[in-house]
Amino acid sequence: MDSLPRTMHAVVLTGHGGLDRLVYRDDVPVPSPAAGEVLVEVSACGMNNTDVWVREGAYGTESDPDAVSSWRGRGERSTLTFPRIQGTDTVGRIVAVGEGVPPSRVGERVVVDFSIYNAEDDSLADIDYIGHGRDGGYADYMTCPSDHAHTTTSTLTDAELATFCCAYLTGEHMLDRAAVAAGERVLVTGASGGVGSAILQLCRARGAIPYAVTAPGKEAAMLEIGAEAAIARTAPDLPAAVAEATGGRPIDVVADLVGGPMFNDLLRILRPEGRYTTAGAIAGPVVQLDLRTLYLKHLQLHGSSQGTRGAFRRLLRYIEEGRIRPLLAGTYRLSDFHRAQRDFMGKGFVGKLVVVPDRKWPGQQ
Repeated sequence: MDSLPRTMHAVVLTGHGGLDRLVYRDDVPVPSPAAGEVLVEVSACGMNNTDVWVREGAYGTESDPDAVSSWRGRGERSTLTFPRIQGTDTVGRIVAVGEGVPPSRVGERVVVDFSIYNAEDDSLADIDYIGHGRDGGYADYMTCPSDHAHTTTSTLTDAELATFCCAYLTGEHMLDRAAVAAGERVLVTGASGGVGSAILQLCRARGAIPYAVTAPGKEAAMLEIGAEAAIARTAPDLPAAVAEATGGRPIDVVADLVGGPMFNDLLRILRPEGRYTTAGAIAGPVVQLDLRTLYLKHLQLHGSSQGTRGAFRRLLRYIEEGRIRPLLAGTYRLSDFHRAQRDFMGKGFVGKLVVVPDRKWPGQQ
């Protein structure tokens, strides 16, 4: 630690609200790794919808969906405190270790498992994440438990590696929750976003057949990623448009990231005994449900968030084997974070946006 700087650059979230609540600072103390932890020099960190929703306090509560609330526990047992450094999808190199961690780990190139599990088994009932319950990767340095820093030998760039973690882990766990099997047909909404585009690839990795619901004009990109067919979300009759795209073959699973007015149509599209899984609601979290559709068709509904340790290790294996590929739509300087988040919220891209510390920008070292 003696050879490292004492202060660093970081984007600090100072409270719920607009972009003005995100402050770029150059005087944030470099954290010291506690026992069992490592210090990672950040080289890239991917952006996610959760960053925005947490900043806006847009999670509501079970009794008031419009209440200002953070992610974990929807305000009732939140671990979020201010100031907080967000950023989940961190890639970098270990530059220092805490007590009990082998010094030989210094120098390793790592991908960080961002989940804070709070359990020894696979239960996610009490899960939290780095960037919410503790400081994350929108900074020059961050600490994490040593067993969360996974060494990688991938030939992908750091920015490309930073496109995977949160989106792909979320997508993989959605497919796990719905027990998606080889040969099954999966309808993916919000397919051009980080999680949606990840699910298209993850379906192919397990032998399932994905169909994309996306914004008009993005259909060709969805086919290139791996969709069997792409359906415009503006189709006047979505069930009919999906039936045409599948040639009348049934949809076994809906992986929904949109919600809103589309929700009931998605249940109509599912075959009897089909499964619905969701990890987001970008078009509206409060939906209308016709319970008759649910019980007469014997449907299953699955909520999902983040993923298990096993799913994360499986994701890393997919990366190393080249079974999934990065969809890097744009790279931004950490000091240009406001523009990065505005572009992220504009959704005019396919895949993921990544932030790189200024000191890691080409020509700055």
